[in-house]
Amino acid sequence: MASQRYENQVLLERNKREVRSWILFDFANSVYPAVISTVVFSIFFINTVVGNESGEGDWWWGLAISLSVLITAITSPILGAIADRSGVRKKFMGFYVGLCLIGVTLFPTIEPGMIYWAFSLFVLANVGFEGCLPFYNAYLSELVPSGRQGRVSGQGFALGYLGSALGLGLALLILRFNGNLDLVWLMVSAFFLIFSIPSFLFLPVDDSRGKENIAQGVKWGIRNVKTLWKEVMAEKEIRNFLIAYFFYIDGVLTAIVFSTSLAKTTFGYSQNELIYLFLLIQIAALAGAFFLAKPTDRLGPKKILNGVLILWISVALGIYFIPDSSKLGFAFLGLIAGLGLGSVQSASRTLMARLTPRGREGEMFGFYALCGKSSSVVGPLMFGFVAVATGGNQKLSVMSISILFVIGLVLLQRVNDTPAPDVT
Repeated sequence: MASQRYENQVLLERNKREVRSWILFDFANSVYPAVISTVVFSIFFINTVVGNESGEGDWWWGLAISLSVLITAITSPILGAIADRSGVRKKFMGFYVGLCLIGVTLFPTIEPGMIYWAFSLFVLANVGFEGCLPFYNAYLSELVPSGRQGRVSGQGFALGYLGSALGLGLALLILRFNGNLDLVWLMVSAFFLIFSIPSFLFLPVDDSRGKENIAQGVKWGIRNVKTLWKEVMAEKEIRNFLIAYFFYIDGVLTAIVFSTSLAKTTFGYSQNELIYLFLLIQIAALAGAFFLAKPTDRLGPKKILNGVLILWISVALGIYFIPDSSKLGFAFLGLIAGLGLGSVQSASRTLMARLTPRGREGEMFGFYALCGKSSSVVGPLMFGFVAVATGGNQKLSVMSISILFVIGLVLLQRVNDTPAPDVT
């Protein structure tokens, strides 16, 4: 009995350590989207590397985002299934993190006018960042029972937004006292590397689950793309959720990607003002993710998503009516959107984990990434096209993406968020 209690205690402590290291990875990777794809590098690319007098910078940035997420979307389902069959989830996750770190570390070689080089490095880095997430997210349903997944997912996103705020704060300090953007890029790379180490040390290695070696898994994945698609489409609730997710997450990700360009180009924010604004938005997102973590388990992720999508629809429509000179008005709506930002991502991840059968996490979260990333090809191109077609009117671009929230909200009502049974 004493030996059994000791073994149970060891297993419990190991699980706690694994969950803590999983949550910490949200903190580690959050510096990248905050500094690179949202605030500092995006503005540098759009306005300095390309130039945005007539919307050209928005177009190139949208193209870079779309290409990188398209690559991730195409490869994630196959690689996720390979990870399930070959037990290499952590290895694939590490490979993509390495790609991201290499790309960001080479950012100091970019000079104004080097559009193709900057474009290539960002695509490399963004493929690395986006590509590691399906393997990371797939751990949620393995480490945490369905009744606690909303809480743990929310804690991860809350800590992630704390990491975003810290990363933006460090970027602001570097720019204020040194002014060297190259140091900002190197800070991002170091931040991501250092705080991701516990995840690679303590997350479980699933080699024992692998039925095949990597070469066999790759051969099987390439030959059975149609089979994988049919397997996912046969899961009714997952199918209904992924279709809804395709639309509403497109609006969310497009809003995130172009929010800084909108703030700078339309509302006249300076570089430092942008950092201060997005620091506040990260704090609002942290609060939203944290305070809605337990209600996600208690009320269900679907109800949380319904409320947040209505909030985002209101914000997207409200942007159009704010005067161009009203920085305060834009900041107010940005903070309102921020409250729903963490919870829409956390509740979506929780709902997917709740619907995913045990033993097929990599495969299902690969298709989760496919829907999220393939939708992200449409939104940025739509935003950039409307901006160019209207002579740079970004408010109309924001209005166009509000349609995506409405479609996603309507389709979400078909989803039953009852937890899926385990695969035996």
